[in-house]
Amino acid sequence: MMETKSATIECPHCGHSMHISIDYSNGDQDYFEDCPNCCNNVHISLHMNETKRRIDICVMSDDEQVY
Repeated sequence: MMETKSATIECPHCGHSMHISIDYSNGDQDYFEDCPNCCNNVHISLHMNETKRRIDICVMSDDEQVY
């Protein structure tokens, strides 16, 4: 059974608002989508927080570096 929700995120490259559909039936996920405005890859990481009964979404760019 496919369980989906929709969310609005902001592109980390250009700030454009993107509407995404989240399929949370497969648990934690890590994937990429292209921004429709600037065409750069947007890294989306989903974590199913079952304790708090919510979905945590982390949006990153491909070129982020940790210092």
